[in-house]
Amino acid sequence: MKRAEKCSRIHAQLEALYPVTPVPLEHSDPFTLLVAVMLSAQTTDKKVNEVTPALFAAAPDPAAMASLEVDEIRHYIRAIGLAPTKAKNLRRMAELLIERHDGEVPADEAALEALPGVGHKTASVVMAQSFGVPSFPVDTHIHRLAWRWGLSSGKNVQQTEKDLKRCFPRESWNKLHLQIIFFGREYCAARRHDWETCPICSWAGSKTRRAEEAKKHASPKRKRRAR
Repeated sequence: MKRAEKCSRIHAQLEALYPVTPVPLEHSDPFTLLVAVMLSAQTTDKKVNEVTPALFAAAPDPAAMASLEVDEIRHYIRAIGLAPTKAKNLRRMAELLIERHDGEVPADEAALEALPGVGHKTASVVMAQSFGVPSFPVDTHIHRLAWRWGLSSGKNVQQTEKDLKRCFPRESWNKLHLQIIFFGREYCAARRHDWETCPICSWAGSKTRRAEEAKKHASPKRKRRAR
């Protein structure tokens, strides 16, 4: 099957499975989305959604966030991973929004990435979901699935993003990145994944990719026997 045909078929399946794609992180505006995405690194969306209501009640905007001490912010987010570092980044991010952007979240990817704690993926999510700019943020789910489906070499997230942007229509990027995340969570787990029953891997995954993944996840005991 040609790559373009595979991309088209995958797109159609994802659209049928997930016609509506709500943003998993609860937020009310670009600032609260930016904060939520910053907090989501190495933490589940569910856990982030558990801590943000109290945080947003205390700091709903950059001025309020900047007025809090780092220890206060850390108290609100203490239940999630990397809380001390994230607390420092949130306060400094809020300060810089006031200093550089009049207290507004800029609709500019480079300006977002210049903020502490904001990487390319975080900036892409904000650009896509808050400002409607076509972006294709790549998280671990998307990176893994693009490799399984043979849409990217899987060498790094940067290459995966480029490959997916070439694969799918620009106007579909913002919705597709969420559709792939939802699909990964429901059907395509990182471990103990059944290629035969997966609605997409069952036909899109190559034998080579299956063998590589099986070898990667083989137990030490089984690896020793294989020798």
